[in-house]
Order: sequence, then C-alpha cells, then structure tokens
Amino acid sequence: MSVAARPEVLVAAALPPVTMAALETRFAIHQLSDGLDTAILARIPAMAASTLAGPIGEALLARMPALRIIANFGVGYDNIDIAAALAHGVIVTNTGGVLDEEVADLTIGLLLATIRRLPQADRFVRAGGWLKGAFPLSPSLRGRTIGILGLGAIGKAIARRLDGFGVAIAYHGRSPQADVGYPWYPSAEALAAACDVLIAIVPGGVATRHLVDAAVLRALGPSGVLINVARGSVVDEDALVTALQAGTIAAAGLDVYADEPRVPGALLALDNVVLLPHLGSASDVTRQAMGQRMIDNLAAWFDTARPLTPVPETLHLVG
Repeated sequence: MSVAARPEVLVAAALPPVTMAALETRFAIHQLSDGLDTAILARIPAMAASTLAGPIGEALLARMPALRIIANFGVGYDNIDIAAALAHGVIVTNTGGVLDEEVADLTIGLLLATIRRLPQADRFVRAGGWLKGAFPLSPSLRGRTIGILGLGAIGKAIARRLDGFGVAIAYHGRSPQADVGYPWYPSAEALAAACDVLIAIVPGGVATRHLVDAAVLRALGPSGVLINVARGSVVDEDALVTALQAGTIAAAGLDVYADEPRVPGALLALDNVVLLPHLGSASDVTRQAMGQRMIDNLAAWFDTARPLTPVPETLHLVG
C-alpha cells in the first residue's frame, strides 16, 4: 500500500515506540502535537488516543467533522468524553481482554505486599535493621474476606487467583451476576462492612467518583486493607489519608492516584501504605498487546466498519 493510499489517523497522545512503528506501517499518521491546521483535522476519520495522556473532549471533536472512530490505548476510557463522542457519532474502542491477566497479577502482588509489609521489610534489611533485631510481625491474609468492587473481566481474573489462596470472596456491582457464586452486596459500603480487604477495580468516570469515601472506609474497619487498581478518582484521597492516619483502616496499596503522577505528600509520609506508579498493565508483553489491539480496532473499522472491541456506550454506532 502506498503512503498516499494509507488511511489517515490522528495520534492524539504519546504511544510506545513499538506501537508507533506499527501504526506508521499501516496508516498515514498525523501527530496532534504538531499543531495541525483545521483543514487537516477536518478530513481525518480516525484517532488513536491513550489513557496515559490528556483528555479527548468536545473542543477537539468539534474540529474533526469526519471523525468516526477513537481507538483508545487502554481498557479504561475515562480520558474520552463519551457524551461528546456520542453527539458526534464517533465509535470508541478500548483494549479490553488483552491486559486482564497482567492487571490481576499486579493486584495480587500489591495485596500481598501491603498485608505482609514487603516494601517495609525490604527497607528494614537495607537500613541494617535486621542486624539489630527481627522485623515486626505482619498482619496475614489468612482468614480474611476479600471484597471486589467491580466484578468485570479484570475483577473475575483477580477472583480466580484469590480462589487459590483459600479466602472468602464477595463483590459489589450494579446488579448481581447470575453465573457468579460469590455473595453480592448492594453498595460499596455494604461490601466493605462484610469484608476486611476491599479491592477497587471499577471503571473511572463521574459515576464512580469517590465511590470509596469516608463511610466506606469506616465500614472496612481498623483491620481493613484497601487496594486500588482502578482509577484514582474512585477513592476520596483526603478521606483515605485521614483514615490511614487515624487507624480507621490498617493499610492501603495504591497503583493509581487522583492527579498522576503527583502523589500527595501526606501519602508519601505514611508507613502503612504501599505506593506504585500505575503499573497495572505496564509490562513489555502486555503493552505491545494493547498497542496491537488498538491498531486492530482501527484496521477492522477501515476494512469492515466493525471494530473488535467497541465500548458499550457506542456499540449501537457499529454498522
């Protein structure tokens, strides 16, 4: 295919080099960062976006009347104004299905690190503390009930791993799932009251903003542990800091934050929290798979008008 014949795609965010190279092989690429003029933007039918970069909203969509698809690099898509996309008749796709197992692996690692205080133990050894005495005994995963806040594909992958640990599992979602044998609770607060570990893996966005608030943290209780691998917006960070400082909950393991990459100093100062730099899907193999799924969605739309993984809100726009 000649360069001139390649379908045009606007790249609206920084993407991994491997993904960019593959995009450039298949499509005629325009970089939003190059300051494209209105005439170019107006003719481009497809966009590659990313949860790792800035928002995509009405201001940009209004300049792209020919736009018909936004292929997002990431399973979450709260970086995209879905209402604006719908208003402009734009299909949105994500990379669902290719990162579930990686995020679930990371979640279990973060859970164990938080409960067994593994980063603190590492620092203890490095500082020579072991030469002076034993590291303090840690809490245990034994006997706990794990609440999963959001039992979608990633939540189910986390639950499969937890089954092997012999712990009780419960969940909250919009409604009970007929094919799931775990107990369902009708609210985040009710789930927190029934468990002593709460794992947040719901989508981000307005509907889930501060879903984990002060009331949920109080319900989780003084031996409770919060793990957030969802979006930073899901947890009220101020309420979480207060709960950690006051002993309202025992500990937290966080992979996401409200204003990434800026982590509040109050969290950095606490010893009962494990902090990761948004590593959920951050492995070579998974990021390459995410990039390929994004490209496959674009290629499928150009070839058949039927992308592989449209998000539910825009599914009705698929021909």
